Amino acid sequence: MHDGVFDLAIVGSGFGGSLLAMIARGLGLRVMLLERGRHPRFAIGESASPLAGILIEQLADRYNLPRVRPLSAFGTWQRTYPDLVCGLKRGFTYFKHETGRSYTADQERTNQLLVAASPSDELSDTHWLRSDVDHFLVNEAIALGVDYHDLVEPDGIEWQPSGEPLLKGTRQGQTFRVRAQFVVDASGPRGFLGKALGIADRGFAAYPRTQALFSHFTDVARCDEMQDYDPVSDGSRVPSPESRLPTPYPIDDAALHHVFDGGWMWVLRFANGVTSAGFAVEDWLADDVKLAEGEPAWHRLLARYPSIRAQFAGARPIRSFAWMPRLAYRAAQAAGERWAMLPSAAAFIDPLFSTGIPLTLLGIERLARILEGGVDQAGRKARLYTASSGGSSDPPSYNDATLADADRTAQFIAGSYAGFQRFPLFTSYSMFYFAAASYSEMARRLDSPKTPRGFLCGDSDRFTGAMARLSPAIASRASGGGYDSEVAAAIADWNVAGLCDPEKRNWYDVDLDDTIRGAGKLGLTRKQVRDRLGPVTCAF
Repeated sequence: MHDGVFDLAIVGSGFGGSLLAMIARGLGLRVMLLERGRHPRFAIGESASPLAGILIEQLADRYNLPRVRPLSAFGTWQRTYPDLVCGLKRGFTYFKHETGRSYTADQERTNQLLVAASPSDELSDTHWLRSDVDHFLVNEAIALGVDYHDLVEPDGIEWQPSGEPLLKGTRQGQTFRVRAQFVVDASGPRGFLGKALGIADRGFAAYPRTQALFSHFTDVARCDEMQDYDPVSDGSRVPSPESRLPTPYPIDDAALHHVFDGGWMWVLRFANGVTSAGFAVEDWLADDVKLAEGEPAWHRLLARYPSIRAQFAGARPIRSFAWMPRLAYRAAQAAGERWAMLPSAAAFIDPLFSTGIPLTLLGIERLARILEGGVDQAGRKARLYTASSGGSSDPPSYNDATLADADRTAQFIAGSYAGFQRFPLFTSYSMFYFAAASYSEMARRLDSPKTPRGFLCGDSDRFTGAMARLSPAIASRASGGGYDSEVAAAIADWNVAGLCDPEKRNWYDVDLDDTIRGAGKLGLTRKQVRDRLGPVTCAF
């Protein structure tokens, strides 16, 4: 048995577990961090977002983590940690593909969507090479005094007469036991606490069954260097350089999504020449290409979409292909007496809109606020897992907020999958995500009194109700006019990014004037917005 009793034991040393360990240590808690493997090691969940960036800034400022703060944006990351590998993510790029046909951009851009997330490389989001980032953060945790042990195989938990949890396992063939006042599971979906406590996988209502196949590659061609992906060509000619319209950002310096009926593909570039790529597809398509076979299935999928196949013609996998037979997971419970799961352990949905990192950071923020009073403070039970009384000012418990965020995200992703077949429906519906994400980021950055508490504006019944009502997964949404205007009206009070503008034809840049004009939606004056943007204004 390991000597001593810890205030907090965290199982899993990915970025979430290590960051929470650092915060808890700064609060004066005795922290044990356990890892089943050994760093550096492969992990998925690689794409950040503007909301993730501001959450990193705010967590670093509140809990005195100055060495973490530079990870909030590409510019500060590169200047501070040039050898810590990341990728440039200027926005979200989507192309719609048809089976057996090369991609051809049309003049009205109805088969593409480009949404900028930043105005410059300096302020850009990032793709995280998780083997590098996780290793960096666990070393930071160790430097702050976190007691770290790797190669630990946890196999159960016992409750002591005092109520303390006792973690049981082995390390290199030897018994390994840890007593703690509180346990956090940061080991990912279907992880330690779910198994140890027998927590059921409840799944998500009306959600498509999906699988994934992915790897890391070198020598993946850039779309902006391929005629197939010319975003301003209608296919009849290749525009001269003088006639080209500038895209809101370089289309490959983004989270690149190739969308098709039944699924999609992600392409995320890192600065070291490595590219993360993978398919997420519904079961019917996975069965058709025999996805479980791994690399042969990869090539069968590429063969269906000529332009994607061309992009990967010279690509070489640098690790074995990983197959996930079931993507979605949702635990029946996310917290209880003396334990909690990070959002990444409580649920997994789909990486289509890069929701994993911000959801985890929101969970860390909530747990950190609870831990600020110590692990045994009065009211902990109510804040952790007791249902709220339902009052308008009564915040939900950690358990309820975590699972509600997951359910809301799954509902949105299910609607997005349903929209793949009619891409204009998907592009319109996606505005719910981009409106909520940009509003939440700006509200936090500007210290707005209307800052949403839940992901996807989860504390607004009006927003979430409209998102559910207008979902393409509802059969009545498959046809009929006026859909675009319905979405635009539904998000109007949260639209501070100039979204749903038909004149932009699916290309959305970042324009601070949109935010300033929307000051009232944030509960601020235009002058307050200008003043609080401050240095950000100069970077545009």
